[in-house]
Amino acid sequence: MHELAIVQDLVALCEKNAKQNNAKEIELVEIKVGRLSGVEPHYLQSCYDVFKEGTMCANAELKIHLQEIVVKCEKCDFEGILEKNHFVCPKCGSSSLEVIDGEELYLMRLTMK
Repeated sequence: MHELAIVQDLVALCEKNAKQNNAKEIELVEIKVGRLSGVEPHYLQSCYDVFKEGTMCANAELKIHLQEIVVKCEKCDFEGILEKNHFVCPKCGSSSLEVIDGEELYLMRLTMK
């Protein structure tokens, strides 16, 4: 389960940012998880709930925003969300798609005090 390693890195990054900003505590951690990132949000939440104890994130809520897969078709210039992991343009049927969003995991916002 690589979600534990991700949570360890996430908490370390949050603590580093908090210390750089002279914060005493982190109240909210907001992340964006792409559907193609390979990260399971429910496992990530479970790992976070356990690992945050004893850190500056101990009382912080983890808010996860699931990012849909956004593609651009190289044939017809369609740009939009793929409802399923079926990589065919919903407009023209081409398989020449570029993934624009939905592959990454980003730290979007930290609320600190």
